Amino acid sequence: MAEFVLPPNPGYIVVEGPIGIGKTSLARRLAETFNTELLLEGADANPFLKRFYKDPKNAALPTQMFFLFQRVEQIRELRQGDMFRPVRVADFLMEKDRLFAQLTLDDDELVLYEQAYQHLVEEPPRPDLVIYLQAPVEVLLERVRKRGNDYEASIDAAYLQKLVDGYTRFFHQYSGAPLLIVNAANANWIDNELDYQALLEQIGRVKNGRHYFNPLPFDLAR
Repeated sequence: MAEFVLPPNPGYIVVEGPIGIGKTSLARRLAETFNTELLLEGADANPFLKRFYKDPKNAALPTQMFFLFQRVEQIRELRQGDMFRPVRVADFLMEKDRLFAQLTLDDDELVLYEQAYQHLVEEPPRPDLVIYLQAPVEVLLERVRKRGNDYEASIDAAYLQKLVDGYTRFFHQYSGAPLLIVNAANANWIDNELDYQALLEQIGRVKNGRHYFNPLPFDLAR
């Protein structure tokens, strides 16, 4: 097999997808590969998240508002940072915050959230590439169970299906940056070097528009 050549510097990369898809792990590896700053949404820092999974109705609003304030501050820091650094990798898209708000808040709470969003959110930096990871609900549920976070133990297939459907609608309409839609059901970007190299090759090909990548087993694809 020919020696792998790292693709050109892609710029500001955002990795997105539903809970359990592996976006944070992939974002970490991409940041390491391109030797760049890593920006994580920091779900573990949200003190309301455990309450949300136990009692979604009563904890949804403070959970969502904490994430909103947190992401606004992160985006501000990103905008004010060293603009000469050519690559940044993040595991969240600012616009995604509304997706969760629409799924978890009741009508009155959503009105309050939207007022705060309009007041707080400045135009975020435009990514040079968004990688949207997809997988079936049963795959996501298995991965959530495997990582063993106590506060995620109550996540069920119905909630994940709502989330998957919300992401599908969101990215069906998304046009804010070049988009690479990846079937992540069977790929292992962390432990399988061939899987990761195949993804990097796809990243290097995306310059604009919408692209799809469905990784095949390397014994069939090569």
